[in-house]
Amino acid sequence: MKNNHGTLFVVATPIGNLGDMTTRAIETLENVQRIYAEDTRNSLKLMRYFGINNDLLALHDHNEVQKIEEIQKFLEAGNDAALISDAGTPLISDPGYKLVRELGKADIKIVPIPGASAVITALSIAGIPTDRFTFEGFLPAKSTARKQVLAGNALEPRTQVYYESNHRVQACVEDIVEVLGANRQITLARELTKKFEQVYRGPVGYLGEWLDEDTKRLKGEFVLVLQGADKQDDHSASELDHRKMLKVLIDELPVKQAAKIASQLSSMTKNEAYQLALSLK
Repeated sequence: MKNNHGTLFVVATPIGNLGDMTTRAIETLENVQRIYAEDTRNSLKLMRYFGINNDLLALHDHNEVQKIEEIQKFLEAGNDAALISDAGTPLISDPGYKLVRELGKADIKIVPIPGASAVITALSIAGIPTDRFTFEGFLPAKSTARKQVLAGNALEPRTQVYYESNHRVQACVEDIVEVLGANRQITLARELTKKFEQVYRGPVGYLGEWLDEDTKRLKGEFVLVLQGADKQDDHSASELDHRKMLKVLIDELPVKQAAKIASQLSSMTKNEAYQLALSLK
């Protein structure tokens, strides 16, 4: 039996250039009764630019769970609402999946209004294989944890996409070089769709130098598109990868802990990883 519930529209907004706002997105935001935004101060500027005056309410990581019941009742009463993020497509490294999950369970209609996405935009200009890729979001803020994640992805053959902030991008690049080597191909996309958009394509070993050449290159928002590992079938290549991974881990962790993590991330047993770690000390 058809219910009379309202609809939640998940609406993509521009990642920089306001000209990328779609007609359908504008019409949707004009017609809903409420708009839920990650940061109402940021989204208010967007609403004013397009002359949209509907109720704007906050939905972010710290209140999402508490807001679900309120939003569900609002929609069950027959009202429509929209969910937007600060920029780009909601739920992609942004709040909202818990809300969407619970509303789906409640049989409330959820409609995507597609548009800009920094992940897809960066992939489209990367010049790196895009037939298979993984999106990893933001890497950990601390170097040790960041290296562990990179080491875990060292043998991943698919293209990897990461977000990074301006105050960590240089340290992140240094860690990528240390863990994966200087020859891995990378595309760094900075300030996508904005006035000062810049793109670096080439070996990651030269990226740090490129960033250092102009301090302006360290400003803004970054997407890193990292080429996947080459397929390596021979034992010597695998052993080399194991050594590289363990070298990074034992620089930051006790040997026993490093060996345990390495065994979880590779085909090595704990004992094999421990013996190899001892030989590298």
